[in-house]
Amino acid sequence: MSHNTIETTIPLHGTNKGIISISKIDEPYGKGSNTVASIGVSLTGIASEPDWKVHIPLENLNDVIEALTKLK
Repeated sequence: MSHNTIETTIPLHGTNKGIISISKIDEPYGKGSNTVASIGVSLTGIASEPDWKVHIPLENLNDVIEALTKLK
């Protein structure tokens, strides 16, 4: 059974109520599946009900962070 804990919310630039939520989900795809970082975007400001989300396996997190850092 997956467990989703929202760790951080960030105001979404250019919106009135939008937020970006960052969470860690254990066993997102059923028992034994690997933990992922979940990044959600909610235009309504409700972190638990994102309009879009992406799951990134923790094993890929450093590479994703590096790639995002290059965009700055």
